[in-house]
Amino acid sequence: MNKLSLVITLMLAGLATGCNTVSGAGKDVEAVGETVEQVAEDTRDELKD
Repeated sequence: MNKLSLVITLMLAGLATGCNTVSGAGKDVEAVGETVEQVAEDTRDELKD
């Protein structure tokens, strides 16, 4: 039973790590999107002048 408990614990730890990785990737994508949006707004403002 100890081996089974160890395997389950390791699997759950892997899942938790995967969630953190996906969350981090989501934040990175969001940051890129915000940068693109800011550059687009700056370009629009320059074209208006």
